[in-house]
Amino acid sequence: MRENDMLEKEEIFSKVLRAGRRTYFFDVRATKADDYYITITESKKFTEEDGSFHFKKHKIYLYKEDFAAFSEILEEMTSYVLNHKGEEVISERHQKDFKKEFYAEKAPVETTATASFTDIDFDDI
Repeated sequence: MRENDMLEKEEIFSKVLRAGRRTYFFDVRATKADDYYITITESKKFTEEDGSFHFKKHKIYLYKEDFAAFSEILEEMTSYVLNHKGEEVISERHQKDFKKEFYAEKAPVETTATASFTDIDFDDI
């Protein structure tokens, strides 16, 4: 069997979830015995100082015999988080530009001395 035929046989069904710097790949794949299982891959992009980048990937293999328990626990965990913390995302404070936005909201009225100053971040260029 050709290599392309093997790849087509292995990947049966796929979905992608892009979430900021992370991308999640959900794939249904086939075993050599032609049974199905799921892989969930998290891919996160990292940028180097020189502008180049690389991806770190983590993969979970989920087999049919574990589907029910996995789904039950995932539902329980997501419900717990939403019930205790709500749907609002509060992690923006961990973004690199959070301070700028925070201080912009809290900034005092500009005086003549500060009005002529322009704060430029290299990320803005």
